[in-house]
Amino acid sequence: MDKTQLKSKLSKNQRSKYLLTGSIIAIIVAFSPYIFYLYEIFPSGPVWENSLFTYESKYYEDVATAAWTYFGKITPLLLLLIWFFTCKHWWYHAILVPTIMYGYQLVTAVYQDIYMNIDVIDTDQLIYLAPFFIIIISFVYLIRIKIFDKIYGIDLSEIEETNISVFSNISDKELEEMEDLKESNTTEEDYYAKL
Repeated sequence: MDKTQLKSKLSKNQRSKYLLTGSIIAIIVAFSPYIFYLYEIFPSGPVWENSLFTYESKYYEDVATAAWTYFGKITPLLLLLIWFFTCKHWWYHAILVPTIMYGYQLVTAVYQDIYMNIDVIDTDQLIYLAPFFIIIISFVYLIRIKIFDKIYGIDLSEIEETNISVFSNISDKELEEMEDLKESNTTEEDYYAKL
């Protein structure tokens, strides 16, 4: 087998893997409404007994309501995870913000239903999620700066060296140059020519 035949065989295998993966993802996305409506198969009542385990809904007091709540969080969480892992845009890390939020809400709903404890987790949801949001937003902004650096050819080290003041339109470096020119007894025409 020569190199061209080997390459064509590898590319066919790779294409078939992409086709299989894409098909599975498309089927999951297409059937996501059915995933959400799986809660309808759960029985009404506070206890669900089957051959594997017994589930008691303490907070919702109805297994069907608990399943409705869970699948209301699982379905968008699944779709957001698919979007995160298949997105090719530079900002795809921002998808983690709603993903973490839905994951946190799912864990909270399960915790409340199992332990019947409402006050511990759910009261300050944004305080618990804020560190994740800040890290993700900082990371996305850093990627954005790096992309703009590559696209527009901005040298970030030059920006850092200019010591741009927050309260002034003129940087510290420019102020120093203006002071040096004033002290060197140059004429006004030479001063403006050097600027």
